[in-house]
Amino acid sequence: MQIESIDQLQEALRGRHYVADRGLATAVYLALKLQRPLFLEGEPGVGKTEIAKVLADLLGTELIRLQCYEGLDVNQAIYEWNYTRQMLHIRLLESRGERASEAELFGKEFLLERPLLQAIERSKTQRPVLLIDEIDRSDEEFEAFLLEILSEFQITIPEIGTIKAAQPPVVVLTSNRTREVHDALKRRCLYFWIDYPSFEKEYDIVRAKLPHAADQLAEQVTYFIQELRQQDLYKIPGVAETLDWTAALVALDAQALSVEVVENTIGVILKYQDDIEKVNGETTKQILDRVRANA
Repeated sequence: MQIESIDQLQEALRGRHYVADRGLATAVYLALKLQRPLFLEGEPGVGKTEIAKVLADLLGTELIRLQCYEGLDVNQAIYEWNYTRQMLHIRLLESRGERASEAELFGKEFLLERPLLQAIERSKTQRPVLLIDEIDRSDEEFEAFLLEILSEFQITIPEIGTIKAAQPPVVVLTSNRTREVHDALKRRCLYFWIDYPSFEKEYDIVRAKLPHAADQLAEQVTYFIQELRQQDLYKIPGVAETLDWTAALVALDAQALSVEVVENTIGVILKYQDDIEKVNGETTKQILDRVRANA
């Protein structure tokens, strides 16, 4: 699909049940047009990862995901050698009285491609979407390594040589801001902060994702979550929790919120016992009173 305008992009995203405001749609549009990585930062559950999934579907291309974590290194992110297959090949040759050369053992057929190399290789036939998820969870050393990848879109393997992308993949990096990402990495990207949505936007998201939910229920759930984000909680629920809760309530055939319904299902949106204890009881009743007054 060719994206010719920001309006077209917004409409296409909405058609795939992703409600993007003008600012986010502009950032995505520019990332596509300028072929620059897009760096999305924000609280967990606000739709950072989802935008990469929807983009891959919209563009009709492959989504390649690199989930970052502490200790992530080249072997997990770029490539490693298939040692088991190499050993089997050596034994097969030995059984024939032959010996394997180094060039033979370190050819592409023995190479295990990891996400970054996969994205570069796939670019020969299509422009894949490369999602580098939760970059803030990786070590600073790995973050520094990404600088060359995002600048040149090429990887050098000593035994094979340099492999360069035929065209830059669509790159989306996400961060929950558990630590600050280095400025050098951010400078190579277009940046956008995704905040918690307004009531209107979140309600639109619920209606788009769960159209079979009762109107009253969808409205009350959205108001309740909006009110909950004003509480002093250890972990504030994101849009993902709003959708999970709505889906759970629909599964229970709930048509509206009540104290009993909220307290029986609160574990869908709050994952820490201290937060649940703060909300259960009088706080739930007070929030529900405000919800009913507004919804």
